[in-house]
Amino acid sequence: MEERQPGAASDVAERPQWDTTQARVLDAADSLIGRRGVHGVTIAELARRSELSRPTIYRNWSDADDVVRSALLRRVVNLIDQFPAPPRTRSDLVDDVMSFITLFRNDAVYGRLLDDEPEAFTRYTLQRVGSSQRMILHWLASAIRAAQADGSVRAGIPQEIAVMLLLVAQSAVLSHGTVAELIDEQAWERELRTALDGHLRS
Repeated sequence: MEERQPGAASDVAERPQWDTTQARVLDAADSLIGRRGVHGVTIAELARRSELSRPTIYRNWSDADDVVRSALLRRVVNLIDQFPAPPRTRSDLVDDVMSFITLFRNDAVYGRLLDDEPEAFTRYTLQRVGSSQRMILHWLASAIRAAQADGSVRAGIPQEIAVMLLLVAQSAVLSHGTVAELIDEQAWERELRTALDGHLRS
Protein backbone atom coordinates (compact mmCIF):
# COMPACT_ATOMS: atom_id res chain seq x y z
CA MET A 1 0.00 0.00 0.00
CA GLU A 2 1.34 3.43 -0.93
CA GLU A 3 2.66 5.42 2.00
CA ARG A 4 0.54 8.44 2.84
CA GLN A 5 2.72 11.52 2.84
CA PRO A 6 2.26 14.49 5.15
CA GLY A 7 0.22 17.09 3.34
CA ALA A 8 -1.83 20.20 3.64
CA ALA A 9 -5.23 18.69 4.33
CA SER A 10 -5.59 20.73 7.51
CA ASP A 11 -3.99 23.86 6.03
CA VAL A 12 -6.56 24.69 3.35
CA ALA A 13 -8.32 27.02 5.77
CA GLU A 14 -6.11 29.58 7.42
CA ARG A 15 -5.20 28.16 10.79
CA PRO A 16 -6.19 30.60 13.54
CA GLN A 17 -3.52 31.55 16.03
CA TRP A 18 -3.89 32.49 19.68
CA ASP A 19 -1.24 34.36 21.61
CA THR A 20 -0.25 33.53 25.18
CA THR A 21 -2.79 35.89 26.74
CA GLN A 22 -5.64 34.60 24.57
CA ALA A 23 -4.63 31.01 25.32
CA ARG A 24 -4.92 31.69 29.07
CA VAL A 25 -8.48 32.89 28.60
CA LEU A 26 -9.38 29.94 26.38
CA ASP A 27 -7.83 27.53 28.90
CA ALA A 28 -10.05 29.10 31.55
CA ALA A 29 -13.07 28.71 29.26
CA ASP A 30 -12.26 25.03 28.71
CA SER A 31 -12.09 24.49 32.46
CA LEU A 32 -15.36 26.29 33.11
CA ILE A 33 -17.23 24.45 30.36
CA GLY A 34 -15.90 21.14 31.61
CA ARG A 35 -16.99 21.85 35.20
CA ARG A 36 -20.11 23.99 34.85
CA GLY A 37 -21.16 23.94 31.22
CA VAL A 38 -21.39 26.91 28.90
CA HIS A 39 -23.72 28.75 31.28
CA GLY A 40 -20.89 28.90 33.79
CA VAL A 41 -18.71 30.90 31.44
CA THR A 42 -18.83 34.58 32.38
CA ILE A 43 -16.33 37.36 31.84
CA ALA A 44 -15.92 37.67 35.62
CA GLU A 45 -15.09 33.96 35.99
CA LEU A 46 -12.80 34.01 32.96
CA ALA A 47 -10.92 36.95 34.44
CA ARG A 48 -10.61 35.25 37.81
CA ARG A 49 -9.43 31.90 36.46
CA SER A 50 -7.05 33.34 33.87
CA GLU A 51 -5.76 35.97 36.33
CA LEU A 52 -6.30 38.65 33.70
CA SER A 53 -8.37 41.80 33.85
CA ARG A 54 -11.81 42.11 32.31
CA PRO A 55 -10.65 44.90 29.96
CA THR A 56 -7.94 42.56 28.68
CA ILE A 57 -10.57 39.94 27.81
CA TYR A 58 -12.84 42.53 26.21
CA ARG A 59 -9.97 43.68 24.00
CA ASN A 60 -10.02 40.23 22.39
CA TRP A 61 -13.67 39.14 22.59
CA SER A 62 -17.01 40.92 22.61
CA ASP A 63 -18.61 38.78 25.33
CA ALA A 64 -18.50 35.40 27.07
CA ASP A 65 -20.37 33.73 24.20
CA ASP A 66 -17.65 34.88 21.82
CA VAL A 67 -15.02 33.34 24.11
CA VAL A 68 -16.91 30.02 24.14
CA ARG A 69 -17.00 29.94 20.34
CA SER A 70 -13.25 30.60 20.20
CA ALA A 71 -12.60 27.87 22.75
CA LEU A 72 -14.62 25.39 20.71
CA LEU A 73 -12.83 26.43 17.54
CA ARG A 74 -9.43 25.92 19.16
CA ARG A 75 -10.42 22.39 20.18
CA VAL A 76 -11.57 21.58 16.65
CA VAL A 77 -8.29 22.89 15.22
CA ASN A 78 -6.36 20.69 17.65
CA LEU A 79 -8.39 17.66 16.57
CA ILE A 80 -7.83 18.36 12.87
CA ASP A 81 -4.11 18.77 13.51
CA GLN A 82 -4.03 15.08 14.37
CA PHE A 83 -4.65 14.32 10.66
CA PRO A 84 -1.66 15.88 8.86
CA ALA A 85 -1.67 13.39 5.98
CA PRO A 86 -4.39 13.69 3.30
CA PRO A 87 -6.26 10.46 2.49
CA ARG A 88 -5.29 8.56 -0.65
CA THR A 89 -8.48 6.56 -1.03
CA ARG A 90 -12.14 6.54 -0.01
CA SER A 91 -11.33 3.98 2.65
CA ASP A 92 -8.63 6.26 4.09
CA LEU A 93 -11.09 9.16 4.09
CA VAL A 94 -13.82 7.22 5.88
CA ASP A 95 -11.24 6.00 8.42
CA ASP A 96 -10.18 9.60 9.08
CA VAL A 97 -13.75 10.82 9.51
CA MET A 98 -14.59 7.98 11.87
CA SER A 99 -11.41 8.65 13.86
CA PHE A 100 -12.28 12.34 14.05
CA ILE A 101 -15.76 11.46 15.32
CA THR A 102 -14.26 9.26 18.04
CA LEU A 103 -11.86 12.01 19.10
CA PHE A 104 -14.68 14.56 19.03
CA ARG A 105 -17.01 12.44 21.18
CA ASN A 106 -14.21 11.74 23.66
CA ASP A 107 -13.09 15.36 23.86
CA ALA A 108 -13.45 16.68 27.40
CA VAL A 109 -15.41 19.77 26.35
CA TYR A 110 -17.40 18.55 23.36
CA GLY A 111 -18.13 15.27 25.12
CA ARG A 112 -19.59 17.16 28.07
CA LEU A 113 -21.79 19.26 25.81
CA LEU A 114 -23.07 16.16 24.04
CA ASP A 115 -23.80 14.30 27.26
CA ASP A 116 -25.04 17.08 29.54
CA GLU A 117 -25.96 20.09 27.41
CA PRO A 118 -27.22 18.89 24.03
CA GLU A 119 -29.16 22.13 23.63
CA ALA A 120 -25.92 24.09 23.96
CA PHE A 121 -24.21 21.75 21.52
CA THR A 122 -27.02 22.42 19.06
CA ARG A 123 -26.81 26.17 19.56
CA TYR A 124 -23.07 26.34 19.06
CA THR A 125 -22.70 23.79 16.27
CA LEU A 126 -25.97 23.29 14.40
CA GLN A 127 -28.04 26.47 14.38
CA ARG A 128 -25.62 28.26 12.10
CA VAL A 129 -22.40 27.47 10.31
CA GLY A 130 -19.79 28.90 12.65
CA SER A 131 -16.02 29.04 12.55
CA SER A 132 -15.62 25.52 13.94
CA GLN A 133 -17.86 24.02 11.27
CA ARG A 134 -16.14 26.00 8.54
CA MET A 135 -12.79 24.67 9.71
CA ILE A 136 -14.11 21.10 9.58
CA LEU A 137 -15.62 21.72 6.13
CA HIS A 138 -12.29 23.00 4.79
CA TRP A 139 -10.58 19.90 6.16
CA LEU A 140 -13.22 17.58 4.67
CA ALA A 141 -13.22 19.30 1.28
CA SER A 142 -9.43 19.06 1.07
CA ALA A 143 -9.55 15.40 2.10
CA ILE A 144 -12.27 14.64 -0.46
CA ARG A 145 -10.28 16.38 -3.20
CA ALA A 146 -7.22 14.30 -2.33
CA ALA A 147 -9.17 11.03 -2.27
CA GLN A 148 -10.88 11.81 -5.59
CA ALA A 149 -7.51 11.50 -7.30
CA ASP A 150 -7.57 7.68 -7.31
CA GLY A 151 -11.19 7.50 -8.53
CA SER A 152 -12.61 5.82 -5.45
CA VAL A 153 -14.49 8.96 -4.40
CA ARG A 154 -17.16 10.09 -6.84
CA ALA A 155 -16.71 13.15 -9.00
CA GLY A 156 -18.26 16.34 -7.72
CA ILE A 157 -17.47 19.62 -6.05
CA PRO A 158 -15.56 18.71 -2.87
CA GLN A 159 -17.12 21.51 -0.83
CA GLU A 160 -20.65 20.36 -1.68
CA ILE A 161 -19.85 16.72 -0.90
CA ALA A 162 -18.23 17.87 2.35
CA VAL A 163 -21.35 19.76 3.45
CA MET A 164 -23.54 16.66 3.24
CA LEU A 165 -20.83 14.49 4.80
CA LEU A 166 -20.72 16.88 7.74
CA LEU A 167 -24.51 16.85 8.08
CA VAL A 168 -24.60 13.04 8.14
CA ALA A 169 -21.84 12.85 10.75
CA GLN A 170 -23.31 15.65 12.91
CA SER A 171 -26.75 14.11 12.90
CA ALA A 172 -25.37 10.70 13.87
CA VAL A 173 -23.26 12.12 16.70
CA LEU A 174 -26.04 14.30 18.11
CA SER A 175 -28.61 11.50 17.92
CA HIS A 176 -26.35 8.81 19.33
CA GLY A 177 -27.73 9.03 22.85
CA THR A 178 -31.35 8.79 21.72
CA VAL A 179 -30.78 5.52 19.86
CA ALA A 180 -28.36 3.89 22.31
CA GLU A 181 -31.07 1.46 23.44
CA LEU A 182 -31.83 0.47 19.85
CA ILE A 183 -28.33 -0.09 18.50
CA ASP A 184 -25.10 -0.94 20.27
CA GLU A 185 -21.89 1.01 19.83
CA GLN A 186 -20.29 -1.42 17.41
CA ALA A 187 -23.36 -1.52 15.19
CA TRP A 188 -23.72 2.28 15.33
CA GLU A 189 -20.15 2.71 14.13
CA ARG A 190 -20.59 0.09 11.42
CA GLU A 191 -23.77 1.67 10.06
CA LEU A 192 -22.32 5.19 10.20
CA ARG A 193 -19.23 4.00 8.34
CA THR A 194 -21.49 2.44 5.70
CA ALA A 195 -23.47 5.67 5.35
CA LEU A 196 -20.31 7.77 4.94
CA ASP A 197 -18.83 5.32 2.45
CA GLY A 198 -22.03 5.27 0.43
CA HIS A 199 -22.12 9.06 0.22
CA LEU A 200 -18.57 9.11 -1.14
CA ARG A 201 -18.67 6.03 -3.40
CA SER A 202 -18.14 6.62 -7.11
